[in-house]
Amino acid sequence: MQTENPMFADFVKLLNSAAGTIAGMGREAGDSAREKAREVFGGLDFVSREEFDAVKELAASAREEVEILKARIAALEVAAKSE
Repeated sequence: MQTENPMFADFVKLLNSAAGTIAGMGREAGDSAREKAREVFGGLDFVSREEFDAVKELAASAREEVEILKARIAALEVAAKSE
């Protein structure tokens, strides 16, 4: 029959306690890092993908319109010179 050594049992309890404390510290550090990242990135002005795509589309249509207007101006200049 084995008897339980009180010193060994106390040591095991201490290790279990330390493991729980270390795990808690890890969770706390992770939570703290996430909160800090939210603070840092929350102050920045990021746009959503939808807003970016909408502005990109507007810029592309504006470029097309500028090219059309350039061609019209060039045609008008040629017509004015020939008169």
